[in-house]
Amino acid sequence: MKGVVFTGNRHLELMTFDDPTPGPDDVIVEMKASGFCGSDLHGYRGARGASLKIKSPAFLEARGLKDSDPIIAGHEPAGVVAALGRNVDPKMLKVGDRVLNYHYDGCRYCRECRSGWVQLCDQGSTVYGQTAHGGHAHYLKVPAKSLIHLPDEISFSAGAAISCGMGTAFAAIERLQVSGRDTLAVFGMGPVGQSAIQLAKVMGIRCVAIDVSPQRVAQALAFGATHAIDSSQQDAVEAILDWTGGQGVSVAIDTAGVAAARQAAVRSTATWGRIGFVGVGGDVSLNVLPDLIIKQRTIVGHLTFSDVGLERCVRYVAEHGIDVDRQFTHRWKLEDAEEAYREFDKQTAGKAVFEF
Repeated sequence: MKGVVFTGNRHLELMTFDDPTPGPDDVIVEMKASGFCGSDLHGYRGARGASLKIKSPAFLEARGLKDSDPIIAGHEPAGVVAALGRNVDPKMLKVGDRVLNYHYDGCRYCRECRSGWVQLCDQGSTVYGQTAHGGHAHYLKVPAKSLIHLPDEISFSAGAAISCGMGTAFAAIERLQVSGRDTLAVFGMGPVGQSAIQLAKVMGIRCVAIDVSPQRVAQALAFGATHAIDSSQQDAVEAILDWTGGQGVSVAIDTAGVAAARQAAVRSTATWGRIGFVGVGGDVSLNVLPDLIIKQRTIVGHLTFSDVGLERCVRYVAEHGIDVDRQFTHRWKLEDAEEAYREFDKQTAGKAVFEF
């Protein structure tokens, strides 16, 4: 089979791999859709093998890896079950089932793994698409326990988006206890930010979207934002205070992962405001007394979702008929991978996906 491998410094290669065969507790998934995530750009832009080099030699040895091994990218896979390992209960999964993948694995025994937060594994988690083969290929081998059934009313491409971006937004909203009583500011209108806007619309939350791209600002209004701000043209904090009559929003979520957005997310909230830092990377500088203590604000750092949290998100999307497919502006074939990632690297459009 063919698989996309990031070879470093904004280059990739479509390499040939053996078709995978399942171990006793594994499932082979035939890919139908494999989404692009903003975090993929760290691997695409970085040095070759960067995702493996952050791991200890013991981590690599336990997984039979070397830091020079090519790893198939893509951690947003959805498809159909093609083969089952001998220990997989056929009452739980069968060939032909529609599924998406919770893209982490861990030791399965530590407290975090047993709580469902496998990405926090004490021994270091495997991330499919970064430290193990991912979904940018025709087939994917994963543990049976990592698969979540995809309802018929959700497309494969939407399932791919839910498996990371939408799932992350849903979990952050849950953790921040956002409800229809709140006003919400979402900084960054990439796929996670767009997902937060779609969810807020369904939940009856008045929300404001902020981005530096006029195109993404316009998209946010189409997705259901109550108000939208182009922060390249006006100060986001001043604009949010004006929109809220000087009070500030009760909740802000940063999905951009850049210092200016994080700082603005804090300073645009009201007294007792809750702030979620979701975007990966970046830094922030705050004046603790006026920015946090006097305003009694709470900052939460949030990483993706638990396995049961992702399953809740799938059900929520199905039950409320959220049109996740609206996020996609580009649909590609695997053979177009070089052009696809060059376009995605611009970060001016919506979500992208390989379809098989």
